This record gives sequence, C-alpha cells and structure tokens, in this order.
Amino acid sequence: MLKALIFDIKRYAIHDGPGIRTSIFFKGCPLRCWWCHNPEGQEFYPEMMYYESRCIICGTCVEVCPQKAVSIVNEKVVTNRQLCDNCGICVEHCPTGAREMAGKWYTIQELLEEIEKDRPFYDESGGGVTVSGGEPLMQHEFVVRFLEELKCKGIHTAVDTSGYASKEVMKEVCRFTDLFLYDLKIMDPKKHLLYTEVRNDLILSNLKLLDDLGARIWVRFPLIPGVNDDEASIRAMGEFVSTFRNVEQLNVLPYHPLGVSKAERLDKTQKKFEQPSQQLINKVVGLLEEYDLLVRVGG
Repeated sequence: MLKALIFDIKRYAIHDGPGIRTSIFFKGCPLRCWWCHNPEGQEFYPEMMYYESRCIICGTCVEVCPQKAVSIVNEKVVTNRQLCDNCGICVEHCPTGAREMAGKWYTIQELLEEIEKDRPFYDESGGGVTVSGGEPLMQHEFVVRFLEELKCKGIHTAVDTSGYASKEVMKEVCRFTDLFLYDLKIMDPKKHLLYTEVRNDLILSNLKLLDDLGARIWVRFPLIPGVNDDEASIRAMGEFVSTFRNVEQLNVLPYHPLGVSKAERLDKTQKKFEQPSQQLINKVVGLLEEYDLLVRVGG
C-alpha cells in the first residue's frame, strides 16, 4: 500500500495559501539551505527529537534503549546519534514527552480522514490543503494521487515547493494543483549552490514551465540578511519574476531563527542569521514593487 512519510500536520494554517488550510509536511528534501525553517524535514527517515526543557533526567530512556545509544553525562541526557537507529522505543517510554519522533507513515486514506475534520473551515474561508515539506515532490507518486483525491472531493489544493524536481513530475503534479507556492531563494547560481548545495537552473526553468502551463503561482522569497538582501540580488529577483504572466504575487518571508532550536533537538548545528529589520523589509518591498509586482510580507 502506498504510504508517505509525514513529519507534521498543521491545522488552521493561514500563511500557506488562501483561506484557512491544513498543511501537510512531507519528509525529505534535496536542498540543504543554511537557514532551513524545518530541519526535521530534510532526511527521508524518522528522526528522534529531544526537548531538553521537558526532560527530568529520570533515566528511562537509558534503560530502554536497545542500542545503548543514550547515557547521562554531567547530569545531562546525551544521545549517540551514530548508535541511535531512530527506533522510537525511548519516545514510547518517555514520561514527559521530552523525546518525539519526527516522521510518521500515512496512507492516503489516513490523511484524508485527518483532513475531513477540517472541511468546515475550508468551506467558510475559501481554504483547503497545502502539501509542503521538506520537499513534497520527493514523494511525488503519493502526492499526485493524494492531490487527485482532494480534487475529487472539491478541496482546493496548494503545493509549496522548491521547484527542484524533474519536469515530468512538475507536469504531473500541475494537473491536480490549484496554486503553487514556489520558493525562489537566490538568483545568483554560485551563491545558490553555496547556500543550498544545489544548482538553481532546474528551479528557474521549472518556474517557466509552470507559467507556460498556465498554473497559478505565488512566488515566496525568504529574506536572509547577508545572503540575498543586497540590492543586486533583489533587483535580479524582481526582474526575473516580472517576466511571468501567471505569478500573482511575490511573498517576502523575513528570516526567523526557528530552525536553529529544531536543529539542536536533532543534535545538529545550524547557522543563526540576523533577523531583518523593518527598515530592510520596507526597502526590499519597495525595490520589488518597482517591477510592477504585487508584493506582500509573509505567506
């Protein structure tokens, strides 16, 4: 039976497309953005997340771990990630919820049952379902069938994507997608490779493909100080996006360091950037508006 690995389901989401939405976060991503908002969505396998603030150092996790990957050192619980196989046994036994698994397998029917609970909100607000990640198109076979089921039920569909997928996948997904939330991070190819570890030529060409197919598109631009906030980068973004007929708006998403604490719960490190000032945000919006774009701050 076809299943997908999901790391979060957010209800009453108001920043992932029009109206009130349910956002489904698919695990796995080919990009490694330095500022990643959801580092728990990068790897394509379940991962144990540890919340130190909830831990009472009871030692239960040490006792039950079959791999002997957990120990108490200097009155702190430490997990050896080389030994840990993310089996989840410590999560099941933790009395305070200090250990959680990021990643659960769902069938299409199980997801549809979750979504039906929120159906009244869609009808009242013009909302629907957004598939996000990670990069949902890494699990494109499931996503296509899932979107098709949603369309059969008359539910509005949105796909939040980096655009890093084959053209065949983009065309297939487009058939059942009412709106694309399309991430454009950096126009300069060398900087894009440095900060995301992938080239951006496929991403840029896929945006053109969607535009040619007549897809509705909202471009989402994460504003990262010191990375893509200089005038040359902003103007390159504005000039490129303004060439498309079906880009309805450009959303500027100011950086927030939420991913830093999430990475720590995975025993990973993530660079922390400065949050953009209101003055910088206003400047960026003003520059982009010079290209006759509808620019909004936030999702």
